[in-house]
Amino acid sequence: MEPSHSTKSNPETAILIDSKSAKGKSTAAPAAITATTKATPYRKGGWKRGVAIFDFILRLCALIATLTATITMGTTDQTLPFFTQFFQFQASYDDLPAFSYFVVANAIASGYLVLSLPFSIVCIVRPHAAGARLALLIFDTMLLAFTTAAAASAAAIVYLAHNGNQNANWLAICQQYTDFCQRVSGAVVASFIAAVTFVFLVVLSAVALRRR
Repeated sequence: MEPSHSTKSNPETAILIDSKSAKGKSTAAPAAITATTKATPYRKGGWKRGVAIFDFILRLCALIATLTATITMGTTDQTLPFFTQFFQFQASYDDLPAFSYFVVANAIASGYLVLSLPFSIVCIVRPHAAGARLALLIFDTMLLAFTTAAAASAAAIVYLAHNGNQNANWLAICQQYTDFCQRVSGAVVASFIAAVTFVFLVVLSAVALRRR
């Protein structure tokens, strides 16, 4: 048996193997067997999988924030302990259209975040899947605008409730409705946290698609 000789080429590798076979007393001529292997480039998806895992965690955080904002605002109601024969002093979120819109917008955002979790898992399992990532980017951008508008409109009402407006003769009501103002303020803060989280989600999806 003669030593085998190998030659390498990029991206293919050819391996030559000499072999001899004997049958009876006759000796066969050496036969050359060529095996060709083709090098397959290794696709590095480690950092994209890390981005997808971070994306999933951010979606859970945004879901908690939107649920908190929805439940807090939707259950805000305060009645003052004093009343007259004709009036009862009560404040509820549904007295103001901005707060009603706030509850609806954050509820929709919560539902979307729940539905987006499977797509985020797909991006973890298949880091190079562009379809799921593109869909998340589009809908995240839409929900970012939706949530920001709801938080901003509610924040304007909360500001008036705390400070009033002397030019319009609007009195600040938070001195009387302290619990009401504290709850709506907390709901607005939670909604802004969700909006900031959507910003990070959009940036992550854009980076993952850009460096594909």
